[in-house]
Amino acid sequence: MLYTGKGDGGTTTAFGCDQERISKSSELPEALGALDELNAFLGFVRIHAAGNKRIEPLLHEMQEKLFIVQAEIAGAEKHLEASEAERLGDLVNAIEKVIPPITKFSIAGGTELSALLDVARTIARRAERRIIAAAEIEACPLSDGTRAYMNRLSSLLFALARFANHLAGISEEHPRYEG
Repeated sequence: MLYTGKGDGGTTTAFGCDQERISKSSELPEALGALDELNAFLGFVRIHAAGNKRIEPLLHEMQEKLFIVQAEIAGAEKHLEASEAERLGDLVNAIEKVIPPITKFSIAGGTELSALLDVARTIARRAERRIIAAAEIEACPLSDGTRAYMNRLSSLLFALARFANHLAGISEEHPRYEG
């Protein structure tokens, strides 16, 4: 059954929360919802990265890791190790070696894949903020490894957005700040 009707009153439960009913607008469902949104959007981005052997597998890996993050936030005995965040940092560093250095802010776009990766980056940042907010009020556990992973994830998505344009031969456009 796809629904139970138990949430019709605006409450829900989450694994690891003693099955107490909590408001759907509270920090824990907000964090879990933001992670779900990010994971779903990464699936959409993956469709647009199909055939790109450098980017598509990374997106799939991110989705797999986000299920672990969701499980941790929901209270399961799961978490990401610091090495996962370090790996993302290594990927960012490798990408930065082949793309032009950042000298200014850039306007999102260029290629469709780059624009989608930029949107994914902003969703990842929101998910990170929601997780931190939930952890700060002790609504969920948050390991140091998971915290670092979520911070590094948006950096990798930004690097991938720039990389996608670079692979397509598209130069970054910079804002002119003219009124």
